Amino acid sequence: MLPKMPPTSGEFGFLFAPPYRIQGVSVAGEQTCVQIPELDVAFDIGLCPRTALASPYVALSHGHMDHIGALAYYFSQRIFQGMDTGKCVCHANIAPAIAGMMRGYVELEDHPTPHEIIGLADGEQIEIKNNTFLRALEVSHTVPSLGYAVIERRSKLREEYRDKPQSELKDLKNRGVEITQTLEIPLVAYTGDTELGPFLFRDEFAKARIVICECTFFEAEHRSRAKVGKHLHVDDLRMLLGVWEAPMVVLVHVSRRTNLAVAREEIRNMVGEARAERVHFLMDHRANRARYEKQRVDAGEAPTPRPVRAAR
Repeated sequence: MLPKMPPTSGEFGFLFAPPYRIQGVSVAGEQTCVQIPELDVAFDIGLCPRTALASPYVALSHGHMDHIGALAYYFSQRIFQGMDTGKCVCHANIAPAIAGMMRGYVELEDHPTPHEIIGLADGEQIEIKNNTFLRALEVSHTVPSLGYAVIERRSKLREEYRDKPQSELKDLKNRGVEITQTLEIPLVAYTGDTELGPFLFRDEFAKARIVICECTFFEAEHRSRAKVGKHLHVDDLRMLLGVWEAPMVVLVHVSRRTNLAVAREEIRNMVGEARAERVHFLMDHRANRARYEKQRVDAGEAPTPRPVRAAR
């Protein structure tokens, strides 16, 4: 008897929330890498899809292997492909350990791999694109962990000067009067692995246009497991969806044992149809494909051609 063929690897998750692509793979305990190409960042790098190489920044939530396992490969492949040195943003407490890991790879390969490690504390941030910042948000997991928010800064004329003529505005500016104010707009927030806590109700999450949220447990009997492992349970979404204003909440880090159809119905029953419509699963390939095809049709584009399968 011939042996069975090995199982095929999981499909790449993809959602389009104009103007951003949310893509990658996230399976609890196995691998997580969620990339936003338009923002130059990938959140976590438990594996390294080829597309993730294009992101010059990797924002690590924590040091568990399913979130960090492909970091050295990412650094190496960036150089191999002729790209600039990759940058790893991480919790300041684990930056020394990551540096030590990379020293080990240098010893193994007898070849230095250019890399940059940027440790951040809660509230610290770096500029990743013009007027766009990656901010670290301390969360609570079993090891030092960060969530992140990508913040855009915009300069806006103060309300009291909006009806003033340009000549007067110029005069005020020349006299040193501050006629503008800086607005911070949270574009995308990423919870990382975390338990429920007040940090998830900060404006960076509450006001974000897109929230990428870990939700590992869905079964009622797994509430205690979620608490011990400091993960989110579906019950926690009831409160979070009441505060988060994001029109799109993307759930990641769902385990393989979870039936997505059942999980979606659970959310619908828990928070109602309107709020449930905002929730998407990164790895729900069928639903996400149907959603994208509708987006194409609505935009006046032809449906994506289906691959032709060879006859058996």
